[in-house]
Amino acid sequence: MTDSQALAQVADTLSQKATVGRLSQVCDRWIYSACLCFGLDTEEQERSGFHYAYSIYQVEYSRNLLFRVGGQMDRLFDTMVDRTRSRLDVPALRTLFGVKKRPRAKGTPDLSPQQAVVVETPRWDLTKFKLHFGLLSLKAYTKGEHVLRLEAIVHNTKRLGCGRLIEKFPEIVTRLAGMTERFCTVLDCVDVSFIPDNLLDELPQPAWIGATRVGGIDLNKPRTRAALAAVLALSAAPGGFTVADLVGKVKAMTGHADYTVRQAAYDLRKLRGKSLVDKPGLSRRYHVPPAGACTISALLTLRDQVIVPLLAGVRSPRPGRKPSIWTPADRHYEHLRVGMQALFNDLGIAAAA
Repeated sequence: MTDSQALAQVADTLSQKATVGRLSQVCDRWIYSACLCFGLDTEEQERSGFHYAYSIYQVEYSRNLLFRVGGQMDRLFDTMVDRTRSRLDVPALRTLFGVKKRPRAKGTPDLSPQQAVVVETPRWDLTKFKLHFGLLSLKAYTKGEHVLRLEAIVHNTKRLGCGRLIEKFPEIVTRLAGMTERFCTVLDCVDVSFIPDNLLDELPQPAWIGATRVGGIDLNKPRTRAALAAVLALSAAPGGFTVADLVGKVKAMTGHADYTVRQAAYDLRKLRGKSLVDKPGLSRRYHVPPAGACTISALLTLRDQVIVPLLAGVRSPRPGRKPSIWTPADRHYEHLRVGMQALFNDLGIAAAA
């Protein structure tokens, strides 16, 4: 189907209850006319009353973002991946290289015979990354020339806790749609982040959770930064995360095996006091609100990719040989380093020997 709007309308009906009856009819037509007939003929089926009950085991839900210009999609997705890969702790990033350039608007969409021999599929570069949370997976990748696809996958519908009978299909689709929507929100928040006014002054100050007083957040402590990075990496978790999940993520990202459940619970209380993490009701699972994801991402980026590189660069007044690959970020760092040296001279700050 080439009509994207009509296809979207068809997809929207999957979450309606009327879909169950139609889906059951399709399954019955295929099973009884093409499969069961080899074991029982029609008369034996009617006489025995034999029938099947259907259940759903694995479901994939995707959302497609369409672009008029393929190059614009590449730039947007590559920038997003470059920013969010380390922040979300993406385990692997895979790129299947196709042709060097995408077809021009007025050119032929087909590959040349030489390119077709070298690369059969895909015809354009395909970059994708996955995030796994047990039996749930989130995936983003480019598909074809103009499509950016985001997917939510449940490898066993038992993980959703809503049943797997075919009557539960609309609810399963609705939950996967919510996972995809949250995944898009997290990618947007982590990709472009911000810091509210006076936050750096308020973070070290104590806070309150109800009638309980909790300590502030000190970014100078390695444990605090490790907890923030792990919470940000778990922000895309479809059903939230537990204290044990945070402990495992901190150990996996930092390699420190001495981080305990007690420390993780205390760190989460401090983050809740600053509204960076939520724990709805009596649930034992934590969620990172969009504003909290933006703030955590900005704090870690400001310290690790702005302050630390600039201070390290100021100590080297004479730059060495430029690297063979001189990225736009490298040029920005060089301009800032030169400007910071002049600023430090005016303020009377000397770099340590």
